[in-house]
Amino acid sequence: MADLDDLSPLDLSTRVIDESLSGVRVNRVDGRLSELGDDLAMVESFSHCVAFRTGDGLVLFDASGKLSAETVTNSLRSWSGERIATLVYTHGHIDHVGGSGNLVADNRNRGFRDPRVIGHEQVAKRFARYRTTNDWNIGINRRQFGGARGARSLMLAPPTADGGSKESSWSRFLPEDVAELTDTFATRTSFRVGDLDVELRHARGETDDHAWAWIKERKTICSGDMLIWAFPNAGNPQKVQRYPGEWAASLREMSSLEPELILPAHGLPIAGKERIRTVLVTIAEVLEQLVAEVVDLMNEGASLDEIVHTVKVPEEKLALPYLTPTYDEPEFVVRNIWRLYGGWWNGDPSELKPAPASDVASEMVGLAGGVGSLVRRAQELAQSEDLRLACHLVEMASLAEPDNGEVHEIRAAIYRQRRNKETSLMAKGIYMGAVRESEAHLAGPDS
Repeated sequence: MADLDDLSPLDLSTRVIDESLSGVRVNRVDGRLSELGDDLAMVESFSHCVAFRTGDGLVLFDASGKLSAETVTNSLRSWSGERIATLVYTHGHIDHVGGSGNLVADNRNRGFRDPRVIGHEQVAKRFARYRTTNDWNIGINRRQFGGARGARSLMLAPPTADGGSKESSWSRFLPEDVAELTDTFATRTSFRVGDLDVELRHARGETDDHAWAWIKERKTICSGDMLIWAFPNAGNPQKVQRYPGEWAASLREMSSLEPELILPAHGLPIAGKERIRTVLVTIAEVLEQLVAEVVDLMNEGASLDEIVHTVKVPEEKLALPYLTPTYDEPEFVVRNIWRLYGGWWNGDPSELKPAPASDVASEMVGLAGGVGSLVRRAQELAQSEDLRLACHLVEMASLAEPDNGEVHEIRAAIYRQRRNKETSLMAKGIYMGAVRESEAHLAGPDS
């Protein structure tokens, strides 16, 4: 696939979609810049930065993250040394806003005034929440991205030369130099810079503060994370509420405009009206199906457990290159739909006001005749690939005897096996987090 990786983003996306290619690297984050049209460029990073030359300065969509900021800025400046006139945040996630401080500093170093920074009115509230829950969010991202090879360079602090980590010095989840909004909007807004007219539209989907842009004269959409070349991030188990139904409606709205170019913040740009329509409508249909099936079962009185193990997305849909469950996955989206419509209680009366999990685990260990019986059975289940049940049993064993080294060895092995069987980065990260918990226990408090 090396030859494919050398293709331009538009040529690559055309081949991947038209030929239904699998196993192709569609999320390229190495900072390469590609010209996609007259006065239009994209820097592929985490997230991308889309740039328009307008005749009166640059208009940028997203600023990438803190750790990729220097690379993105250098790539952008290899294309244009013009003033950054306007920066649009498609939403307030740190991989979209974290690099803004670097861009603003570069603008100032060139003698330009600071850019106008535009985003939805909820972005400022997100920033405030990130500052309030700083340590919690750092912990979430370490776990979420810590289970995938290569992810450290994207969202976590880089390793030091001696193999250690700078994580302890990377103390702010939202970088202190992030550019604050100068202009906000609620539903829609329009602005003009030079010869570029942009309309921004609010859409709840992955976030409550998302905006996407329609540039009518160019028949172009800057979609942010409404399109990510993976299964929609509508179920993240560690983050706040997502909105899959509204996400689907926004994709249909985009399709109705008949764009000829769509520029996502992750993955590849797509050219061609019919190709774009197919992608947008297919993703919308999958999200709509999940919402409809979950709500129907809720109306029938099904429990969350029943729904999670009933509602599925057809495998042929998940095989599509823009719907692969490599980041989020349908099972997590099902849970988020339940949370959106039904709250946090899962329908099990024993879970409404439960006993401490360690007390339940101790009772189960006693009934099983000791922790050894539980972990041996967990190992048997893991060997037969029944990893869901194996994890339940080994977790009970570790809760009942949290200082048992043998239990932690087995726990680490089972969760590592499960991590290696998963496809989504979110599941891999959480299961690898469990491995590291047990390995840290085995290493001792002074390690």
